[in-house]
Amino acid sequence: MAMTDVSDRRAAGPAPIGYLPEGAALTRLDKLVGWCRKNSLWPMPFATACCGIELMATGASRHDLARFGAEVFRFSPRQCDLMIVAGRVVMKMLPVLQRIWEQMPEPKWCISMGACASTGGVFDTYGVVQGIDRFLPVDVYVPGCPPRPEQLIQAIVDLQEKIQREGTLFCRELDAPERQQLPRALRTEERKV
Repeated sequence: MAMTDVSDRRAAGPAPIGYLPEGAALTRLDKLVGWCRKNSLWPMPFATACCGIELMATGASRHDLARFGAEVFRFSPRQCDLMIVAGRVVMKMLPVLQRIWEQMPEPKWCISMGACASTGGVFDTYGVVQGIDRFLPVDVYVPGCPPRPEQLIQAIVDLQEKIQREGTLFCRELDAPERQQLPRALRTEERKV
């Protein structure tokens, strides 16, 4: 486009309603930020036992988690926004898990993968945590013992839909009362001393 064409267009006045220059798009900034967040998840794997093997298989070439924007497994909590807890968690590991969760920047999400992470599974003992939702806010549960990689991929797709639906530019979704509420096991009013 020549320089005279631009100056002629400016002299003609404002563009008519419904006119958009080629290559331009309109959207709400909240929607754009939600789309960016949902397509750039960086998972922090916290994997033990057989669920950890299935989690590794999900990132391998056969299932290719990269197609869904969540391929970059990071082992530094400060670079992650999605924690995938896969497998059983024992009481000795719980403080480490909570510390990793606290070091992750907001906004952050959590997937509980497998029966052991969700309910303790077959390990109904005093040493195994009977569901990580008592200590961390879980966004998506993946059932199974161990769950298939396809189930984890579906959980990530479900989480992406939730992020797109609820995400805002200034993270107002984090101010929701259910997000601020401490998990059951940490609330002091429920503890009987």
